[in-house]
Amino acid sequence: MSPYAAGRRRVHRSVAAVVPLAVAAALLSAQSADASAPAAQAQVVRTATLGDVPLGTFSNGLLPGSVADDRGVDLGGIGSDIYPAGRKGEFWTVTDRGPNGQIKVNGSKRRTFPVPGFDPAIVRIKVTGDTVRVLRALPITTSSGKPVTGLPNQAGRDEAPYSYDARTALSYDPNGLDTEGIVRAADGSFWLVDEYGPSLVHVSARGEVLTRYVPRGLGLTGTDYPVVEALPPVLLHRKINRGFEGLAQLPGGDLVIALQSPLSLPDTDAGEASLTTRLLRFSPKRKAVTAEYAYRFDPVGVVDPGEDDTSELKISSVVAVGGDRLLVEERTDRAARLQVVRLDRKADILGGRWDDDTTSPSLEQLTDPAGSGVPVLAKRLVVDLGKVAGVPGKIEGVARVDHDTLALINDNDFGMTDGTGAFDAQGRLVDSGIETKVVYVRLPRGI
Repeated sequence: MSPYAAGRRRVHRSVAAVVPLAVAAALLSAQSADASAPAAQAQVVRTATLGDVPLGTFSNGLLPGSVADDRGVDLGGIGSDIYPAGRKGEFWTVTDRGPNGQIKVNGSKRRTFPVPGFDPAIVRIKVTGDTVRVLRALPITTSSGKPVTGLPNQAGRDEAPYSYDARTALSYDPNGLDTEGIVRAADGSFWLVDEYGPSLVHVSARGEVLTRYVPRGLGLTGTDYPVVEALPPVLLHRKINRGFEGLAQLPGGDLVIALQSPLSLPDTDAGEASLTTRLLRFSPKRKAVTAEYAYRFDPVGVVDPGEDDTSELKISSVVAVGGDRLLVEERTDRAARLQVVRLDRKADILGGRWDDDTTSPSLEQLTDPAGSGVPVLAKRLVVDLGKVAGVPGKIEGVARVDHDTLALINDNDFGMTDGTGAFDAQGRLVDSGIETKVVYVRLPRGI
């Protein structure tokens, strides 16, 4: 039995479905951009659910004394990404910054951190039957072995952190990481992406942060690990809570990083209305960004019928599927579609006018970037997951299982909801009942 399997069970949660996807030939076949037929044939072939593990038990098992009171929260949030671990049914996953929510006070929303001692972790899981088990977990730590925490870094740039009831202000932490995507390198180390910086984080096989790569000009100080300003400064305009989320590792070792949402360039309104976000190519050998690409979302009503808020669109996962090809997940919290793109060298915009934040109109303001001469990446729809029965909401991780199967994982937000009703009068979580699920989806034409 996993050392994290013991503990209280407050809410009975249904077993989740695992979805194999067949996406190979469909990626490059001369299909119509309308993939309604492949989507209709794609099906969930397996579902597994993570059991209830008290967050305090989990966290204190990794870093004794790190969590004094978990407020009744169970381990969750491991659905920030999923990456094959090399053995059948086993995957590396990563938590995000931990339980967090929003409560409105005097008309303004405050970001709450009910378990501020929680430390983001890399978690190895195994899918067995209809169950997801934790095999191993690595706390993400600083150079001196301290928890990085999931708290925001900088006042004035990140949201101010508050206690579970939004009444008490908490301290910022320059070491804090809002971890999202994960891949494992050939040497056993890990690469993660973070939403705060946004940043790319190199982590040792034991969980120690080796280097955090951030945008030039960020000016992050006071960290207990090396910080290198190596990313384009235009990324300083990232939307709050919408930094880097997707991460892929190409066959040659290069990394592809997806910015979750369009930059707020020149302002918030422009970013909220934009359909254009960015992908970056990073060379671990050169320790530098070597290319940048413009990626164009489909209209929000196409991705999620009935939704009319463009700002709900996000990229949460990117997966290498051979050569310079990527599977890209466009989603809202309710729906998701998988597109395939090829990273064409001719589409590289790195260091050009679109990286200059004085350019007007900005890349994000262009209603027709291609018509304005921007080499937007061409894409092909592989599957509309919103039309596949059994796929849960808020899918944030996608992994390739075999030539015709994908594993999906959802982010259950640690059972948290927003608002004053998230906790009862005793300060204990009122669990949403949403479980962490791994779903296998099979596509009829393979990957």
